[in-house]
Amino acid sequence: MSAFEFTPATQAELARFVADNALNERRTLCPVGGRTALHFGFGAPDAGASVAISELNRLIDYPARDMTITVEAGMRIDALQATLVAEGQRLPIDIAQAERATLGGALATNTSGPRRFGHGTFRDYVIGISAVDADGRLFKAGGRVVKNVAGYDICKLLVGSRGTLAIVTQVTLKLRPQAETSAQLWMTTDSFEEIERRLEILLTSKTRPVAIEVLNVPAASLIVSSARADLPADAPVLCIGFEGSRTEVNWQLQSATEELNGRGIRTSREVRDQEADRIWESLTEFQTCADDPLTFEANLRPSRCIAFASRATELGVAVQVHAGNGQVVGQLLEESATIDQSTAILNELRGLARSQGGNLVVLHCDPDWKSRMPMCGDPEPSWPLMKQLKRQLDPQSLLNPGRFVDGAGA
Repeated sequence: MSAFEFTPATQAELARFVADNALNERRTLCPVGGRTALHFGFGAPDAGASVAISELNRLIDYPARDMTITVEAGMRIDALQATLVAEGQRLPIDIAQAERATLGGALATNTSGPRRFGHGTFRDYVIGISAVDADGRLFKAGGRVVKNVAGYDICKLLVGSRGTLAIVTQVTLKLRPQAETSAQLWMTTDSFEEIERRLEILLTSKTRPVAIEVLNVPAASLIVSSARADLPADAPVLCIGFEGSRTEVNWQLQSATEELNGRGIRTSREVRDQEADRIWESLTEFQTCADDPLTFEANLRPSRCIAFASRATELGVAVQVHAGNGQVVGQLLEESATIDQSTAILNELRGLARSQGGNLVVLHCDPDWKSRMPMCGDPEPSWPLMKQLKRQLDPQSLLNPGRFVDGAGA
């Protein structure tokens, strides 16, 4: 990280700074928000300047009856959600470290969590965006109405771009009503095979879960401890989340219990109210809550997740599976604290993910390990196009150079 940091008070001031930089000093620029995700991606060269958007945190427009809101990108996620709760609304995306994370940073990394299965990702909620390009030009895309779909979808393009294409300054989001209540069905099982059988039942279930989580024993123990919950964690866990009216949630819990109980289920518990809120938070924070040396995420077909999780468990990894989405988050434990041990485990799991048409990326590791780690996964067919897009939108390579796929070589 650079020693020089610029903190603009307005979007216009940011645009002037970036334009002057492009014409004169040509420093590389690293946009930063709450600094919760600076470890993502390759070890980029030290930026000439950090651009902190934390002062761009104003509420621009909130027509609550239209269920949209426009805010500057430096607003913290917890402040945004507090504003929405007052109107009985929410942005239904699980974002870790909400007390620090900014909307712009969460959008730039396309953060999501356990309720992605039921609610989607930022690409489903961003309907308008303002940003400053590498030449200092302030541009807008989308609008403040949900039906605006004209032109190229720049909104979706900037989601997940990690600050390499433009600096997001303002976002318009569509919203959803606050759920009256939420709960989880927490089941411990004899084996991953029993969980896979229950996942097949859920395919034809009468219920509509918003989250389907699978945890091995190390992950379940971490989550139960973090949530201060009185729940069993001595066997593989299937945790199914529901939201809605109290009547609706009660019916879904009862129906899911009837559908899933039977041989192979050791215990079944309904988790409600404040305990359920703490479980949601712990599930969301899993990828950030440990001091273990490395955290990864694998993406593969949902039908292959349990086999992947089973092998990762045999290799001593704490595993959280977003089973409905085909995502597996793994933490290598202290026993794998050397780079050679970690690389050996990751290489096997990378091969397993790739053999199923998936990929594996490292979310966090020791900075000295990055050159040997798949920080953005193995090359994909889309990478040449993404690199070409980077060259077109940032020809001088001033915005976060080397951080994303442009740091992977030719």
